[in-house]
Amino acid sequence: MTSDWIFQRTGILQRYVASPEQATSDLAVEAAKEAILSSGIPASQIDLVIVATSTPDTLVPSTACHVQYELGATSAGAFDLGAACSGFIYGLATANGYIQSGLASNVLLIAAETRTRFINYNDLNTAVLYGDGAGAVILSQTDKFGTGLIQLTIGADGKGNDTISIPAGGSRLPASQQTVKKHLHCIHFKGTYFVKHVVRCITELIQGTLHQAGTTADEVDLIIPHQMNLRIIEIVAKKTGIPIEKFFVNIDKCGNTSAASIPIALDEALQQDRIRSGDVVLLVAFGAGFTWGSALIRW
Repeated sequence: MTSDWIFQRTGILQRYVASPEQATSDLAVEAAKEAILSSGIPASQIDLVIVATSTPDTLVPSTACHVQYELGATSAGAFDLGAACSGFIYGLATANGYIQSGLASNVLLIAAETRTRFINYNDLNTAVLYGDGAGAVILSQTDKFGTGLIQLTIGADGKGNDTISIPAGGSRLPASQQTVKKHLHCIHFKGTYFVKHVVRCITELIQGTLHQAGTTADEVDLIIPHQMNLRIIEIVAKKTGIPIEKFFVNIDKCGNTSAASIPIALDEALQQDRIRSGDVVLLVAFGAGFTWGSALIRW
């Protein structure tokens, strides 16, 4: 297996790996600090901390509680959200519900993963894909007409629950010598139809979201997909008829960081001035479960 072999199949050139002393919450805290600094909203004014992750520090307590404590967000509730690679979109939908209902004014949403801790490096289906990282946003009610969330969609199909999984470590297969020996605490992938299914789902999700919002691809300035695989993104672009240049891609630099991939890409797009005030941005993700989601936003 060479770097060229990996790139040809995935589009990945490099990825980041958390240091041995770093847990998911450590990455989440750093991303949260950046979001707090950028927003100007102090930790004391955050009402809720949501951490979207499939690689928590511990089963109990939640990673979000670690983050809330480290940030000093003493007025905030805190919980984890598990929707695999769709976690950030599910988190947006959850935060939106809290804000719309009046239960929260400022929600800190973090997506953080240390997926490399759960890789069997002898399994070529997964060993070359995943990286570690975190991204964060703060969501608040806006009084600026015409900006913010335009359309939100989340969905799931549980019949795909065993296609991408970490079989052991939960109540079904508690940790034992046998589960460790069989690498059942690592990510497992199966299903030859998976790529076709993902392409079809994301294609229909993009088309359906635009239709429901009463807009067209021409009116969208940037699409930020979950950075799953560059080849899949290229196929989706072709299927939808949307120029690949409208899709923001950074998987070559980060690998697949699961739930964290969209907020990491969003931050990079902002730094590169790819998103400006008034732009329409479409976020779209597909993950294990199966889960999927999209968010259409006017910046």
